[in-house]
Amino acid sequence: MKAPKTHNIFNPEKECMSREALRELQNERLRKTVKLEYDNVPVYRARMDAKGIKPEDIRTVDDLRYLPFTNKTDLRDEFPFGLLASPKSEIVRIQGSSGTTGKPIVSGYTENDVEVWTEMVARALVAAGGTKDDIIQIAYGYGLFTGGLGAHQGASKIGAMTIPMSSGNTARQIMMMKDLGSTMLCCTPSYATYLGETIREMGLDPKKDLKLKSGVFGAEPWTEAMRTRLEELLDIDACDIYGLTEIAGPGVAFECLEKCGMHINEDHVIPEIIDPVTEEPLPYGASGELVFTTITKTGMPMLRYRTHDICVLHPEKCACGRTTVRMGRITGRTDDMLIIRGVNVFPSQIESVLVSVKGVAPFYMLIVDRVNSTDTLEVQVEIDENGFSDTVADLENIRNEIGEKIKSVVGISAKVTLVGAKTLPRSEGKAKRVIDNRKL
Repeated sequence: MKAPKTHNIFNPEKECMSREALRELQNERLRKTVKLEYDNVPVYRARMDAKGIKPEDIRTVDDLRYLPFTNKTDLRDEFPFGLLASPKSEIVRIQGSSGTTGKPIVSGYTENDVEVWTEMVARALVAAGGTKDDIIQIAYGYGLFTGGLGAHQGASKIGAMTIPMSSGNTARQIMMMKDLGSTMLCCTPSYATYLGETIREMGLDPKKDLKLKSGVFGAEPWTEAMRTRLEELLDIDACDIYGLTEIAGPGVAFECLEKCGMHINEDHVIPEIIDPVTEEPLPYGASGELVFTTITKTGMPMLRYRTHDICVLHPEKCACGRTTVRMGRITGRTDDMLIIRGVNVFPSQIESVLVSVKGVAPFYMLIVDRVNSTDTLEVQVEIDENGFSDTVADLENIRNEIGEKIKSVVGISAKVTLVGAKTLPRSEGKAKRVIDNRKL
């Protein structure tokens, strides 16, 4: 029951405005945000003063390059309220990032910020085919993590029936999905895959027994191969969504049914791509680190926030009618880079190899260790049960192919271990892909 390829747009006035009009709006909102930040956030004001920059020096988006960066360490150092630009009495929500060690990353939201975030998620759901007639099942976790509440707010905004399932309790998820007739699913792609596998194991046929038409999946990187797997398992259109607590939560960017990059809500955030080493801005089409500046957030605005995500920006108008810049899939991170035997290795490089090999599933684990003062890398990957061959020769060929491609792409050798289908852990939250025993 895949959704027809129609392109509904939640707010066409903003999502389809001309680039010239958008730039004028960005310039106006940027000037207000820079002044707000300078007047109310001492640590950022000190950085601007150190560079000899005053708010009146920032007139247009082109002047962004003169502003200091903001980093995740700033949120830890100024925890909990040191980066607020509004009085605590105006903060109506605190959200925090998941998977953080030490001090958490938290962000304060004013009523305005919650409304802005809600609309951004609403745009994402509509872009994936959502309407007020849908029944949207939210299987992201609720709480400090922005996934559950963000998706819930967006679903309510478009007037859809919303099922706040949260994560976990898979049997109950599927029962409610079937009995209530859920038409859209929001969760991590790894948990969606687990749901799909379980549905099939229960003997259910999504085409006959379920009413799902599409899903909006985020909170972790995923590949085109995983999209194909999800769409086959659940008979849906699978769309990507991107966000981070520091900026707004999910909805900062989202895919439409064209599935050719995630539309960035540029009337609320300004994206840049920089060289992560020189910190100089890069042109459209160049791969580099994604940097965001919020221009409508009032609780805890972020000026030139370094996401550490590596991607490419595409400015061309999409076939869906939206004119906003699109970001490509995240291809790696500048801060989850593994250094193995002196070589920089991103998990996404290994994943790109695995999805190109026939006979393996898109589930893997990287285990890094140190034996006799030498770094080792083991790649555990599941055999695809649909193309399973139990002959020793076939398994050895697959193992050799993976090993050779990893060495060619990454530049180091790895031990490749093939494991049975569904033996690696499935996550209800963000999938854990790396175990680095050197840090233990």
